[in-house]
Amino acid sequence: MQASKTRYMSGNSTGEIFKVTTFGESHGPCIGGVIDGCPSGLLLDMAFIKSELQRRRPGQSKLVSQRQESEDFEILSGHLEGISTGTPIAFIIKNTNQKPDDYDTFKNLFRPSHADYTYHQKYRLRDYRGGGRASARETAARVFAGAIAKLILKNENISIQAYVSAVGDIKVQESYHELDLRLTETNDVRCPHPEVAEQMIKKIYEIRKEGDSIGGIVSCVIKGVPSGLGEPVFDKLHADLGKSMLSINAVKGFEYGSGFKGTEMKGSEHNDIFYKSEDLKIRTRTNHSGGIQGGISNGEDIYFNVAFKAVATIIKTQMTIDLRGNEIEFQGKGRHDPCVLPRAVPVVEAMAAITLTDHFLRSRIYKY
Repeated sequence: MQASKTRYMSGNSTGEIFKVTTFGESHGPCIGGVIDGCPSGLLLDMAFIKSELQRRRPGQSKLVSQRQESEDFEILSGHLEGISTGTPIAFIIKNTNQKPDDYDTFKNLFRPSHADYTYHQKYRLRDYRGGGRASARETAARVFAGAIAKLILKNENISIQAYVSAVGDIKVQESYHELDLRLTETNDVRCPHPEVAEQMIKKIYEIRKEGDSIGGIVSCVIKGVPSGLGEPVFDKLHADLGKSMLSINAVKGFEYGSGFKGTEMKGSEHNDIFYKSEDLKIRTRTNHSGGIQGGISNGEDIYFNVAFKAVATIIKTQMTIDLRGNEIEFQGKGRHDPCVLPRAVPVVEAMAAITLTDHFLRSRIYKY
């Protein structure tokens, strides 16, 4: 093949110090990744890693895709007797429930709002079996890497908690301060407001019966972040968090702190006034900045919202174009989420953890 016609996929890695690379396709033998830059001496809590993958896996309730994956993983390198050695951690997660035949119908057409057309235009070849690299199946590798990142952050008393705050027009009105976030994992939709969670679940069931899908919002709060994380120009902490979130399948928007509502406030209302606390720490009386000022963390909670669109695959009949440019009618099939939000919660946490860990390790020499 001539060099001028060679097409390749880059952009499979994220991070500078804590660098994560993922690989694999939705219906290939496995997905996996390599984590470069994990400090030595970290206890790799296998049960915790497994539990994080279980939170993301399909088939965990009737609200999500009924694909059944055990999410069993194998760590190929980078540890000795469960302790990280400081060398690259390579891992795989086997795909045990592939059904590529479900996608034969889509081999010669472009599904609306999928990556089919754009992949075809860029590479002239695409893996039509579930979308290949474009499939949300790839996020399992992110959750594995995020679990490692969470273990690093846990040693620094930094915690990350995401939850579903909106499904369609059904929204939690309270801020995270007013919610008991421990309730997030007590229902299938992962909303810490029990009454609103019931409404969300009912709504998703209705949408599923219609053969349709629906989107919403995942909110996230990061506590215990020290001041000084982030770089002041192109690698601003909120910019890297935004890039991480926008790299997740189906994400359409990111806002941190006061977000778009901050545009309705005067400067005198929006400014976070500094004061010295009883323990002699510099704090702010409000936190419209979302814990980040000038691209650098200021020690307050970092909080943000991530908007997810409705899943593109629906059972309703739609019109599209085939590879020859003919208009055709088709109907989606396969195992898909009527609402991606419940499974997106651990993915949002994972990407936040990966980003925070990278900036944490950039900021200091890490010691256990």
